[in-house]
Amino acid sequence: MKKLIKILVISEILIIATTFISFTFFINFQVAFLSSYFVIVGSIYAYKKMVVNQIESDIINDDRDLLDTIEDPHELYDDVEINNASVEELDLKEIVKEERAKIKTFNKTSIKHGARGSVSLFRLLPYLFLILGFIALKNNELLSIAVYLPSLAVGIIIGNVSMKSFNS
Repeated sequence: MKKLIKILVISEILIIATTFISFTFFINFQVAFLSSYFVIVGSIYAYKKMVVNQIESDIINDDRDLLDTIEDPHELYDDVEINNASVEELDLKEIVKEERAKIKTFNKTSIKHGARGSVSLFRLLPYLFLILGFIALKNNELLSIAVYLPSLAVGIIIGNVSMKSFNS
């Protein structure tokens, strides 16, 4: 946590130094940097928290090896015996029903599982800050896209670096 704060404080000192260039440059850089920084930090923290909770509750389904899943995602090379009957003997309607039953569809639990990471306050509040900051700059005629967009990239990079140091 100390590394995270240290990286943010050093970044903020450098951003405050941009006031010598111009106030418009500073305010665009500050709003864009903080927006993207908080989005990255919030997203990584929310997903880390979600994964830790799933591991603690043993929700993880570990049927197949990760390498096997990558190499054979549709289980084409499994050792499951295939019906070698002739075409006339096969009940194609029954085979289609069995295969359709294997297809994963959206249900309440899968939607709840996917929404848990995306509806976290750690993700929503930074996006709200991003939108409101952009609107505030635009409404006050301070928005400079030439400064704003590269500053978003700086926030993303610093956010990733700080979260890597936070996780280690």
